[in-house]
Amino acid sequence: QVQLVESGGGLVQPGGSLTLSCAASGSISVMGWYRQDPGKQREWVAAITSGRNTHYADSVKGRFTISRDNANNTRYLQMSSLKDEDTAVYYCYANLRRPIEIRRGDCWGQGTRVTVSS
Repeated sequence: QVQLVESGGGLVQPGGSLTLSCAASGSISVMGWYRQDPGKQREWVAAITSGRNTHYADSVKGRFTISRDNANNTRYLQMSSLKDEDTAVYYCYANLRRPIEIRRGDCWGQGTRVTVSS
């Protein structure tokens, strides 16, 4: 079973930047992030395919960038121009089986908290 290990959360001021990482222990096709704040619905954020195609939620388009490092089998979510409403626990996920689905999580990271506050 592939394991995903996340890192990079923390406290940042509005307008600031933060980068999340998700390292996979095996081969995956699609990886992305969801986020959830207590009392709110889980929200899909972004995904990247093995072909480097990227997909973003409208709420983060233009502010977040998802990328991959093949050498380390790690994906990154670069977040900039952060807003209070970006505060949430961010969970990375991956597709392990075919057919791929951009928003389907077959395995999940442990979650990392991002707090945007002045």
